[in-house]
Formats: sequence, structure tokens, C-alpha cells
Amino acid sequence: MVGLVLVSHSPKIAEGLTDLTSEIAAAHKGIVAAGGLEDGTIGTDAIRISEAIRQANDGDGVVVLADLGSGVMSSETAIELLEDEDIKVKLADAPLVEGTIAAAVSAMVGSDLEAVLKAAEDCRGVKKIP
Repeated sequence: MVGLVLVSHSPKIAEGLTDLTSEIAAAHKGIVAAGGLEDGTIGTDAIRISEAIRQANDGDGVVVLADLGSGVMSSETAIELLEDEDIKVKLADAPLVEGTIAAAVSAMVGSDLEAVLKAAEDCRGVKKIP
């Protein structure tokens, strides 16, 4: 199953979103929070993100979703750190909450890496209120 890594500057946001997603896509066990710095403070850390990618990977690849600009940059650095490893990783250009839920459901039903990425990215621009 395609794994998911949730990158947020806030550990509480990443962990809360992991909890929410685990309720909606209960069969998906490869959702890993990579929020905050090692000491629990606000920030992002490429090393923590790369470790989360390794943890989420079961061989089908990993989609990374991030909250803000420096979270994206830390995620890109984390992916570069894993270049010598045989892990397929994609960084989604998607809203963190909606993209995560869509990606988790897509992964849970057996979609491949590209389809899971597309499910997340298809959430861009979706209107919540008609």
C-alpha cells in the first residue's frame, strides 16, 4: 500500500491529521506524522521527514504532503537525502487536510503511487461551499 507522510510545522497538526485520517481510512496503516522538530517545537526537519518516509514505505512508494513553504523545502531535501535508497517518493502539490484524506482513501483501495498522488492533487481548488 502506498504510504503517506504528513509534514507540518506543528507536531499537533501532523498527529491530529494522522488520527483523523486513520479514522476515515482505518485499513491504512502506513500514515506517518512528521511534524515539528525533534524537541517538539514548531518547525520542519529534513532528517525527521526522511526517517518518516522510510517508516511509511512498504515497497509501493510514499506520497509526502506538506503544510507551508519551508515544509515543502524540507520535504524536498528529505527526498534528496534518500536518492541512493530504492524508495519511490512523490511530493504532492495539494492542500494538507483534504489531500491527505483523498490520498489515504485512494491508497487504501489499492491505487498505485501515481493514482494516490493524483487523488491528493485533485483536491486543489475544490470548493467547500457551493
